[in-house]
Amino acid sequence: MGTHCVFCAICAGQSPATVVREWDDVIAIVPRRPCVPGHVLVIPRMHVADVGEDPMVSGRTMACAAELAAGMPAANVITSKGAAATQTVFHLHAHVLPRRYGDDLPLPWTPQQAAEPPKFAHIPVRIRPC
Repeated sequence: MGTHCVFCAICAGQSPATVVREWDDVIAIVPRRPCVPGHVLVIPRMHVADVGEDPMVSGRTMACAAELAAGMPAANVITSKGAAATQTVFHLHAHVLPRRYGDDLPLPWTPQQAAEPPKFAHIPVRIRPC
C-alpha cells in the first residue's frame, strides 16, 4: 500500500467508496466529484503509481475499463501519467466517462476549447521504443 494512498485504502476496505463493479484485481468506483452522470474510476487493487509503471497491471485495468465502456453508447476512457498530465492521485486509475451530445464536458482536443493550438504543438514528441 502506498503511504497515505486513498485508492489503496479504498481497495483495502479502509475508506468508504461507492463500488460499481469488482473484479479480483480491479475495482470500479464512483468518484467524489463525477464530471458527468455515470462517471466511474477503474482502479487496480495493487499499488501502481501510473500507467507507465507496470504494463501488465495497466493493461488489465484498461481491459476492465473497456468492459464498462462497452455497455455505453459513447464514452471517454482516460488516464494520466504525471502531474504535468493532470494526475493528482498517484495510484493508477482510468476515468470512464459516459458521453452524450451537449454534455458540455470540454476536452483539450474538442471544439469546446479555444481555437488556438497548444503552445508547444509544433514540438515533436519522442516515444521511447519498447
